Amino acid sequence: MERPHPSGVMGKSAGPIGILVLLLSAGGPIFGAAAVSLHALKAQYLRPAQIPYPKDNPYSRAKSELGRTLFFDPILSGSKVRSCSTCHNPGLSWADGQPRAIGEKQLPLRAPTLLNVAWTPKLGWDGHFRDLESVAIGPLTSPGNMSLPEKTMIDRLSAIPGYVSAFDAAFGKGEITRRKVELALATFERSIVSDKAPFDRWIGGDQTAINAAAKRGFDLFNGKANCAACHSGWAFTDASFHDIGVAKNDDVGRGRLFPSSVKLKYAFKTPTLRDVARRGPYMHDGSLATLEDVIDLYNRGGVDRPSRDDLIGQLNLLQSDKADLIAFLDTLNGTPKPFAVPVLPR
Repeated sequence: MERPHPSGVMGKSAGPIGILVLLLSAGGPIFGAAAVSLHALKAQYLRPAQIPYPKDNPYSRAKSELGRTLFFDPILSGSKVRSCSTCHNPGLSWADGQPRAIGEKQLPLRAPTLLNVAWTPKLGWDGHFRDLESVAIGPLTSPGNMSLPEKTMIDRLSAIPGYVSAFDAAFGKGEITRRKVELALATFERSIVSDKAPFDRWIGGDQTAINAAAKRGFDLFNGKANCAACHSGWAFTDASFHDIGVAKNDDVGRGRLFPSSVKLKYAFKTPTLRDVARRGPYMHDGSLATLEDVIDLYNRGGVDRPSRDDLIGQLNLLQSDKADLIAFLDTLNGTPKPFAVPVLPR
């Protein structure tokens, strides 16, 4: 069953599938409609075959390689000491492991992972970026983040022969422009996809890929704990916005964009759960140190206030339930792979 979220993005509630999963947890043979339904449930988590690229910014290898180079180059910060990879480190699952991002000063929000951003329709913790192209330039020019004026950025890049050649290869001969920087960075960032995890092997048919505790955790995730109501699909996010009881005072999230909406006050983006065990601390403000802390928050039902999402409520999970959920979340970690940092042109 589907219901609209305040952002206009559809999200799935646990509904009959959650009930079915609880029934399947009891064990025993599965026949007929139940077997079909379990297959359908697993199908919701199958990884997509291809990365989506927009028609106005189609993939090209030259453009992606240029974006990759720009992503790691500190020349795109005013001080020439920070790059996009400072906050989005491939060795830290494309985040930075800090409670709050650190730019020219400490920023009010945690750096989100870039895993699977190609499938995210609204970006930023409050969703104020309409697409990856618009995200690319904002942090670069923000005084509190990388603090690089647009003209300075263009002048710096245009003065480096290697960049002039790279932009020409990606876009054809012509001047380096802000739009070309946006298109190149966004093309590379769409290639940042979480690696296959034990969970993917399990839903693909390998029954030994995850252990019994993780399988119980999957049942809880889709049933009693109701996690899948928001953390849905293969990327484990509905890409919507919810008040789950973390934000307070002036930290109003999407409510800043929709001040008349009661439900969007204190609402923040549902993050992906891919590689989640490697990406603490948690929440938009880094206020919860561990996954156990996160589960405890949900178990309490967040904070009872008018803006609290209708999906949030006391769960009455047992300690064994919590342990099983952690076991399941651990199966979402992809296999770490080396990532080669590009040689920067000069």
